[in-house]
Amino acid sequence: MLFLIPAYLSEESPIEYFAPAIKEYIQKTNYFFVENEKTSRKVIKFFCPEKKQSDLKLFLLDKYSETVDLKEAQKLMKDGQDFGLLSEAGLPCIADPGNLMVKWCHENSIKVIPINGPSSIILALISSGFNGQEFTFHGYLPIDKGEKKQKIQFLENQVQKTGYSQIFMETPYRNNQLLEDLIKFLNPNTKLCIAANINHPTEEFIKTLKISEWKNKKPELHKIPAVFVLGN
Repeated sequence: MLFLIPAYLSEESPIEYFAPAIKEYIQKTNYFFVENEKTSRKVIKFFCPEKKQSDLKLFLLDKYSETVDLKEAQKLMKDGQDFGLLSEAGLPCIADPGNLMVKWCHENSIKVIPINGPSSIILALISSGFNGQEFTFHGYLPIDKGEKKQKIQFLENQVQKTGYSQIFMETPYRNNQLLEDLIKFLNPNTKLCIAANINHPTEEFIKTLKISEWKNKKPELHKIPAVFVLGN
């Protein structure tokens, strides 16, 4: 079986925020697909401090991985070994390369078990006040300035044309620049929700304002995980 194990969004989140099932499934195996070994060891220790780190067998699964790179793990799974799949933050396979192994499991009749946990994308959406019935997640915006401008204006147009909420992210160290670009390229009356440090017990920041209002109330977002939502 493949267990889809959620990670915390903030290291400071109280353990009470999470379902006991997360710990139960981590205890079931020492074999994990991970995007980053250091981060994954911290997540496992957070949920199961009693679990021996030296017993863990971690297989790298990042955006550069291909199915052929995971042959050893795949053989183990075909022989009956259960694996966990850990995201860097939140739920696996959303803004995360884990779907590669999930797809392989379906193709090879291996059971996939999703475990309930936090998703920064969904938490940002439900906290925004925008349309939660119809929405689109775009992942990361282009780095090229011209392409980024076009994408931002396309997202605004989609909100106006369809009413769908438009959700996107940025690498944390580029958040401040993204906010500057949003203020520069969007209509002053367009509404933007910024959801940062989601699930942090004291520093969570979630607010929806018009672009004209954000211009005078810019939060400090440098190196802070954040999700951005445009909507009505």
